[in-house]
Amino acid sequence: MKNKLKEIRKSKGMTQEELAEKSGVSRGTIVALENNEGKVVTKTSTLLKLAAVLGCAVSDIFFG
Repeated sequence: MKNKLKEIRKSKGMTQEELAEKSGVSRGTIVALENNEGKVVTKTSTLLKLAAVLGCAVSDIFFG
């Protein structure tokens, strides 16, 4: 599913590593999501962690 994770992360001036550290989500998961790798399975809690660190809603990342 296409998303705006990379765009939102960069607009906040964050690297993938910083987002990983602050959210507790692995950098590998972040890379996979940003590259729209279709086989990535993520829990709702993971998406909520990313959104919280980025200061947005999950819907902003995936549907915004």
